Amino acid sequence: MKRLRVTHTTGFRYQDEASASYNEARMLPASREGQWVLSAHIDTRPNAPQHTYTDYWGTRVTAFEVLSPHRELVLSASSLVEVAERAHEDCELSWDELFDAGRRSVECVEQLRQSTRTEPPREVAKLAAELAGAAGSPCAAAEAICRAIGESMEYVQGVTRVDDTAAEAWEARRGVCQDIVHIALGALRSVGIPARYVSGYLHPQPDAPLRETVVGESHAWVEWYCGPARGEAAESADPSGVWRGWDPTNLLEVGDRHVYVGHGRDYDDIAPIRGVYAGAGEADIFVKVEITREA
Repeated sequence: MKRLRVTHTTGFRYQDEASASYNEARMLPASREGQWVLSAHIDTRPNAPQHTYTDYWGTRVTAFEVLSPHRELVLSASSLVEVAERAHEDCELSWDELFDAGRRSVECVEQLRQSTRTEPPREVAKLAAELAGAAGSPCAAAEAICRAIGESMEYVQGVTRVDDTAAEAWEARRGVCQDIVHIALGALRSVGIPARYVSGYLHPQPDAPLRETVVGESHAWVEWYCGPARGEAAESADPSGVWRGWDPTNLLEVGDRHVYVGHGRDYDDIAPIRGVYAGAGEADIFVKVEITREA
């Protein structure tokens, strides 16, 4: 069990004075199995009244508007979270059971559909089909696919844009976690495995010293469907079933260094900050994430 303090600061510097801005932030972690939020809040500068709601995918959204003239908008999301190492038992779901669940579960149906961002190029779909055909189960196939995609991509910042598609990133064979996850999602969905885009944070040091603040990451990874919850934990589990997290960028299981914020079909459903503004020309965005292990 790790206790992590996350401070995520982001915002916009406007070319000219903005007369007003309207924004939504998805930057606060959520309590779920293996993760407990002890505190979480967002501060804005200029100060603005906030309205909080839960979106369709269950993500906590902070909406606010600034109606006074401003040249800079700053958001600071501060959270204290306890994260446990996930127990990943072997998934016994068969391909037939997976396809049946894909027809019965609303979330599975939605997480099987490709989006413009995740539509895989033919080469990726062929690779996924070959790996799925050689695997004994959907879960084994999903891990093999995510690993193959991660090993095929080089993590390089600044070579892709926020609106690039999986096909564009695959052609370059370079990108950031968002690009790698979009490619992995497209590959998984192409062989009938429901998979969703997860947004959160990653502590970069496996054995981080206590109370040492480091530069962290706003991160993304994959969760794929592993079947309905069973046993004693079924009543408190995610009603959509069991979803296994895997980080194709770092080629590892999601564990106690990953802090979950929310999920969706792709980046568009879970962008950390989205908004519109008036009267300011162009704007530059800035981002800084700091993480401290406190226990």
